[in-house]
Amino acid sequence: MERVVCVGLATVDLVYRVDRLPGVDEKAQATAFDVAAGGPAANAAVTAAALGADVTLITAIGAHPLGALIRADLAACGVEVADVAPDATAPPPVSAVTVLEGTGERTIVSRNAGDVAAGVPEGLDRAVAAAGAVLVDGHHPALAVAAAQAAHRAGRPVVLDAGHWRPVFAELLPLADVAACSAAFRHPDGADPLDLGSRHVVVTRGPRPVLWRSRDGRAGEVAVPVVAAADTAGAGDAFHGALAVAVARDPAVADLPAALRRAVAVAAVRVQHAGPRAWLRRLPGAG
Repeated sequence: MERVVCVGLATVDLVYRVDRLPGVDEKAQATAFDVAAGGPAANAAVTAAALGADVTLITAIGAHPLGALIRADLAACGVEVADVAPDATAPPPVSAVTVLEGTGERTIVSRNAGDVAAGVPEGLDRAVAAAGAVLVDGHHPALAVAAAQAAHRAGRPVVLDAGHWRPVFAELLPLADVAACSAAFRHPDGADPLDLGSRHVVVTRGPRPVLWRSRDGRAGEVAVPVVAAADTAGAGDAFHGALAVAVARDPAVADLPAALRRAVAVAAVRVQHAGPRAWLRRLPGAG
């Protein structure tokens, strides 16, 4: 069984489905509503667990009552949680996610890491050294850097979820074996992630082919299946979780295109099903 450690953000996600987006000072009646744990690293962890991996999420949740919701949902999804801020009294981050019926497009309002501060726990090196791959989303910067450095020391591959530029990525990119960037990712000086030290760079572009480049000069693209989108919320996180599992199976990343094809296939399943969890049952081999 592959072992994956995910390091980063866990949130409470309030997910509303609507048939129209309200304008300023308007209201819209939701056609459906879900509450689930969310956040890039948490969603990736849930995906990896659904694919059969042994998964630990290292994150900051705290003692606020909303934290119990996060823990319960992640436990139900088979994700072990290591909370680096168990005594924090501030509420965890809460995201409001609105998904448009018909297109599956989503809008999100969130506070990212909120007011819960994440320290670096004892035993981080041991947990990372036992992993087949480590996924880092860049939230909780000190924790993210410590985890990536520990993985680098232990010779464990690092998958970096790089959605939008944040200053911590200057430290994380040189430690990344695979930097999975969104099309919106831009270094403030225009630097190429390969030039900053990443071994491989992947660029996801929604329904368009995934681009990849390696430091040795290889490059290519992986087609994205054409599917009817019902819900795009968390599709990128699902891609990253599946990619981390694929990298755990191939720690040398000898066949990046094959890993990307597996990740793309999982993301395609995600977008075809409404809601944050129902799609997991559609994955091959899911319980």
